[in-house]
Amino acid sequence: MIILKLGGSIITEKSKECHFKQQIMDNLSKDIKKANKKILLIHGAGSFGHIPAKKYNLNDGYSRDEQLYGFSLTHENVQSLNSMVLQSLHKNGINAVSIPPHSILKLNNHKLSSIDYNIFTEYLDLNFTPVTFGDVVLDKKLNFSICSGDLLSVTLAKYFKPDKVIFVIDEDGIYSSNPKIDNNAKFIKKISLSEIEKLTTSADNYADVTGGMAGKINSIKEISKQGIDTILLNGNKPGKLYKVLIGEDTKSTIIKGVK
Repeated sequence: MIILKLGGSIITEKSKECHFKQQIMDNLSKDIKKANKKILLIHGAGSFGHIPAKKYNLNDGYSRDEQLYGFSLTHENVQSLNSMVLQSLHKNGINAVSIPPHSILKLNNHKLSSIDYNIFTEYLDLNFTPVTFGDVVLDKKLNFSICSGDLLSVTLAKYFKPDKVIFVIDEDGIYSSNPKIDNNAKFIKKISLSEIEKLTTSADNYADVTGGMAGKINSIKEISKQGIDTILLNGNKPGKLYKVLIGEDTKSTIIKGVK
């Protein structure tokens, strides 16, 4: 089984609220269908979640009543995005089912408190493709906060021990610095856990309340410590995801798992 994380930056335009990249998603769906692998799919919230979540300070927890509307609006947005992802998967012949995080897990000061893994197992056993996503959820200490797609990736990787975890992003992989703002950034094809722990990265230029690339690197470190390989690839280029899913060489960054 493979855990596949589609970044919010690849399936949405993160600087424009609720802007879905239909063609990109359709290309990814075609690659997933063609590869014919057992997949647990996670997608980020992108502009559907990050912009309203930042406006209402949802990741800071409950402090004022207007946040209740902000929570409801953000959940509506990410649920809409999830429906668009499902529609793309369905029209390409993938039997995808939605598992909204707010209904199966709870956080405690941003950290996982409880989660129902059985629902994922049961769908996987029936050869469905479970699809979960970045969402607003209940938090024992803060009343509510944000469960990012990256947190879900780490949590589910630790439990299911997949063959590999794939992050589909809007760059070819990891660079020595942020390639969006540094023309001298060097592409890194392979990197070890010890090397990635030394790596520092600039924050994204957009409104990302879940940590951007820096948060992703922290997630990758946690996955690597489970002995699981992680691969980052550019989802803007059709066919790349297919090659990585079937184990074919293509431009991407590989982080080897270590135990």
